Amino acid sequence: MSILIEADTRILIQGITGRDGAFHTERMLDYGSRIVAGVSPGKGGTSVHGVPVFDKVAEAVAMTGAEASVVFVPANRAVEALYEAADSRGIRMVVCITEKIPTIDISRIYHYYRSNLVGLLGPNCPGIISVGKASLGIMPGAIFKKGSIGVVSRSGTLTYEIVDCLSKAGFGQSTCVGLGGDAIVGTSFVEVLGKFEDDEETSAVVLIGEIGGDDEQRAAEFIMSMSKPVVAFVAGVSAPREQRMGHAGAIVFGGGESAEAKIKAFESASIPVAKSPSEVPRLVARVLNNHGGK
Repeated sequence: MSILIEADTRILIQGITGRDGAFHTERMLDYGSRIVAGVSPGKGGTSVHGVPVFDKVAEAVAMTGAEASVVFVPANRAVEALYEAADSRGIRMVVCITEKIPTIDISRIYHYYRSNLVGLLGPNCPGIISVGKASLGIMPGAIFKKGSIGVVSRSGTLTYEIVDCLSKAGFGQSTCVGLGGDAIVGTSFVEVLGKFEDDEETSAVVLIGEIGGDDEQRAAEFIMSMSKPVVAFVAGVSAPREQRMGHAGAIVFGGGESAEAKIKAFESASIPVAKSPSEVPRLVARVLNNHGGK
């Protein structure tokens, strides 16, 4: 079993008729994802790359049995789209690619999703890929190689760079999860690490963090209870204080939000931390060897 998605997961694309929605729908289909419906108000009855389009999420779910959604809706309409997905009585997980959604709105959506038992990745995330099975989002499938290394990250670009390093070094991946780079996101490191711990297809995990917040520190504490080895990389060692670096959530207000503090937390928990993306495969090889892995 993979985590979060499987090859037969029935996928709906919100905003499928837009430029980005149509572009990435085609690439997800090429990867093998089972996209059964798209939603775009006023475009019901049309199709995109052979995928039927509906006006409303509830209608699409009723007609196709869709159970996961990927949101490509622009920021000024994304909040409405997220609530619509949660209210559909069928969608159990939503991947929100959209960036620049106001933090106050995401705070409310976070609690709404939790109360309705709907999973949320993002916003401002690259999505998730169950390698060799299905992709939900914008991850470039060509760089992934089937294997047993789980990857969870706050950064899309760093995910791609480190996955490429892993693949070239012969370390394939089981599932790769992009949490998103905003100050508030729907899923934490700890939640994904717990799923990797229970996943029989995953033998080790690479965690990619960055400055801002304390999710990495919480992850370090949780990893101490895991049976599977974890390797970390933390971006932003040279980032100045009180200046946002790329992501809305990547900003240091206090000492605990700095890259140094996060690295110290991992090292205190005996978790090896790579100094550069290219060092990750070497550390993965070391921890697998120490745990009797392959």
